[in-house]
Amino acid sequence: MKIVTWNCNGGLRNKLHVVDLLNADLVVVQECEDPAQSTTAYREWAGDYMWYGKNKNKGIGIFPRNGNHVRPLEWSGIYTLKGLGSRDRPVFWQTEDLELFLPFRLNDRFTLLACWTKGSDSKAFGYIGQLWKYLQIHKCDLSEPNTILLGDLNSNSIWDKEDRWWNHSNVVEELCDLGLQSVYHNSRNEPQGREIEHTFYLHRNRAKAYHIDYAFVSESLLSGCTLTIGDPDSWLSVSDHMPLQLTLSLDA
Repeated sequence: MKIVTWNCNGGLRNKLHVVDLLNADLVVVQECEDPAQSTTAYREWAGDYMWYGKNKNKGIGIFPRNGNHVRPLEWSGIYTLKGLGSRDRPVFWQTEDLELFLPFRLNDRFTLLACWTKGSDSKAFGYIGQLWKYLQIHKCDLSEPNTILLGDLNSNSIWDKEDRWWNHSNVVEELCDLGLQSVYHNSRNEPQGREIEHTFYLHRNRAKAYHIDYAFVSESLLSGCTLTIGDPDSWLSVSDHMPLQLTLSLDA
């Protein structure tokens, strides 16, 4: 089975032909418009899709292909963080406040969490901080077997800050504690922050390349997974992100 995650950089309705070239069984797309509010051709192509976003032009789309099927998971919860001092008021957040996460089941066999972390309205807990908050609520959900977390995290350990405990490296450690490993880093034996291949080119500039898109899978799936990253020669004309192609052995 081939699962693709790709930030399309908007206007997916005009890029359907390049998605089809990937011949994926499931396509997870960040920064795409809602098919229900777009063109007829896009709606027909989307099929039995899922979509979530707070802006009709920029959300996460889940598009099953080749007879595969998906269904949403209604994950919701609240996490409370006690104040450091006795007089400090506790801080809490809930699933619906965090951007953007879409959990679902694939073929009633795999649990997936599609991610596109956003800055939100929080300067401190933007991007990877949003995922850190999400993990505090949904650790039990994500620790189940046959789980995959993938998408555009807008993050890399090169941007860690010493006075924060929700850095990229902290999130990777927490995912590891849940039994989730990065397929790219495991297969290439590269440490976080020292990636040779890049997934994002700022302003489509090859001199400003970063690794910010990921696929984490349960350890039980890891040996049966391979991951390839799209070639910028082929993809920079349509997006600033490269597609990640996760091939999953169904015997795993």
